[in-house]
Amino acid sequence: MKLFHSIPSYSSNKPTIVTIGTFDGVHLGHKKILQQIIENATVQNCESLVLTFFPHPRMVLHEGTEMKQLNTLNEKISLLENLGIDNLVIHPFNKEFSRLTAEEFVKNVLVAAFKLNKIVIGYDHRFGRNRTANLDDLVEFGQQFGFEVQQISAEEINDVSISSTKIRSALEEGNITLANEYLGYHYCMTGLVLKGKQLGRTIGYPTANIKIDEDYKLIPQNGVYITESSIDNKIVYGMMNIGTRPTVDGTTQTIEVHFFDFNKDIYNTKITVSLLKRIRSEQKFDSLEALKNQLNLDKTLALDFVNNL
Repeated sequence: MKLFHSIPSYSSNKPTIVTIGTFDGVHLGHKKILQQIIENATVQNCESLVLTFFPHPRMVLHEGTEMKQLNTLNEKISLLENLGIDNLVIHPFNKEFSRLTAEEFVKNVLVAAFKLNKIVIGYDHRFGRNRTANLDDLVEFGQQFGFEVQQISAEEINDVSISSTKIRSALEEGNITLANEYLGYHYCMTGLVLKGKQLGRTIGYPTANIKIDEDYKLIPQNGVYITESSIDNKIVYGMMNIGTRPTVDGTTQTIEVHFFDFNKDIYNTKITVSLLKRIRSEQKFDSLEALKNQLNLDKTLALDFVNNL
C-alpha cells in the first residue's frame, strides 16, 4: 500500500476507484465499502484509493469536543493495508479545507488529483462546505466530470448493523465481546512498557505498565481483561487491569498486564495488547493478600478461557 500524508503529495498515472471517510475502527460495516473499491479496481484495471482525514473532522469543526477514537493513526494504516488497499491518502483536516465547496472538492481533488473513475460511498454520505451536498449532487457531478457513483445501500449497511458509535459505547460499557464482534477483530491498544511501582512482584503478579501516547485513543471501561500479545514473534497470553488500583490507594488510571509463562525484560519496548474477554470490574480489596487471592481466581478463569480457544 502506498501512503500519502496529503492530497497534493499523491501521485499516480492510473485512474482510481475511491471511497472517502474517517473509517474509525475499520469495522465490518466499513469493510463492505472497502471490499467494493478493491473489487472494482481489479475489474476495471484501476487502483483502489481511500481518502481519510486527521485529525477527525468533528474535533476540528467542534472545538473543545473530546472525541475518543477506536484506532490510532498507525493502527488504522495497518488495518487498511491488511485489507489490500492500493493507496491511502491521509489529508490534514483543518477549517480551510472544510470550506471547500462540493464542486471545488469534486473538481480539484477527486477528478484532478485522483483521476477518479468511480466513487463508492455509503447511502448517507454528505460532503462539501457545511456537508450540504449529498448522493444526488455527486451523481450530477459524475455526469459532468465523467465518473461513476456506486452507492452502498442502507439495506446493505444495516444488514451488518454496525457503527463506530455503537462500538465506542460497547467499549465504554466494558462489553469487549460485542465490540470485537462488530469490529471483526480483537480491540487492541499499543504502548510503551514503562517501569511502575513493581507492587505486583511482591504478590507474585509482576506487570508490564503500558503507556499509550495518543490521548485520543479510547480506553475501555475499567476492569480486568484476558489479553493476547505478540512478543518476539511469539503469542503471549495474559490478563490486564485497567483502572486506578484502589487497593493501594491509587488515583490515576493505569494499564497493567500480567503475562502468563513469560519473564523477559521488555521495558521500553512498544507492544500491542489485544483484549479477548472481560473478567470483572476493578475492585478495592481489604489487603494485598485478598487481592492476590482474587488474582489467583482470575488467572484460573483466564487460563481456562485461553486453553479453549
